[in-house]
Amino acid sequence: MTAESNGPAAIHVTHRAARCEWCDGLKAVAPVAAVVMPVGLLFGALSSAKGLTLLEAGLMSILVFAGGAQIAAMDLWLDPMPVAAIALSTFLINARHILMGLSLAPKTHGFSPRQRFFAFFFLTDEAWALSERRVLNHPLTPTFWFSLAVVIPVVWSAGTYIGARFGNCLGDPCAIGADFTFTALLISLIAGFTTTRTALSAVLASCVTATLSYVALGAPWHIVIGATVGLTVAYVTAPRDRVAEAAERNLISDALSNLDPAAPLDCPSGSRP
Repeated sequence: MTAESNGPAAIHVTHRAARCEWCDGLKAVAPVAAVVMPVGLLFGALSSAKGLTLLEAGLMSILVFAGGAQIAAMDLWLDPMPVAAIALSTFLINARHILMGLSLAPKTHGFSPRQRFFAFFFLTDEAWALSERRVLNHPLTPTFWFSLAVVIPVVWSAGTYIGARFGNCLGDPCAIGADFTFTALLISLIAGFTTTRTALSAVLASCVTATLSYVALGAPWHIVIGATVGLTVAYVTAPRDRVAEAAERNLISDALSNLDPAAPLDCPSGSRP
């Protein structure tokens, strides 16, 4: 059989695999999108209360695209505008994206430079968490990434528009706990791939430190301090996990090398042919 005859079949398999990756991404992001919507409503309502127009609120969600930073900016939105305070707050809150980018960068080796550029533009907490969970069992492909990464900004922008347009009719979203949905979502996503001692130690250290920093210093310093401590703990504990895994592999290798392939099988009595 020639290579040409294999061409259509290979293309069909490739297209089918791409469809599977696309469907996997949509399935993974569906519950996340349901939670992003009320947070978008919350921001839209806050922006409307601060006097932003529909266009201004929409452009902020499309161009800035950082939920936590946008909501924090609304808390600082005064007259006269504290530009320096808003810029510093936005930088500190979004500094966690540096760590998320460092975490995902080695797993995007199958991306082209252009795909990698746009992939990290759409980097969010949810997309990062879903991707980290994905790479536990599958490689991270551009199809999977963009199938979930593009859905989140669309839902976020739609929630912003609805919240800004009908914010007065919706009432206070915080009264029904809508402001906690984002936190609850991240807790559930991180729990899905925190399966090693290193990850668990880093998460616990980060949570405890961030909580204490929030009580002592307030926002947004708790984000930077918590992330730094979590990264440090992960760096310190990771070598120990690697040593333990290497020792386990060596034990298995030694056990296999000691097996004698010529030795007869120890079959139960009556089971020999």
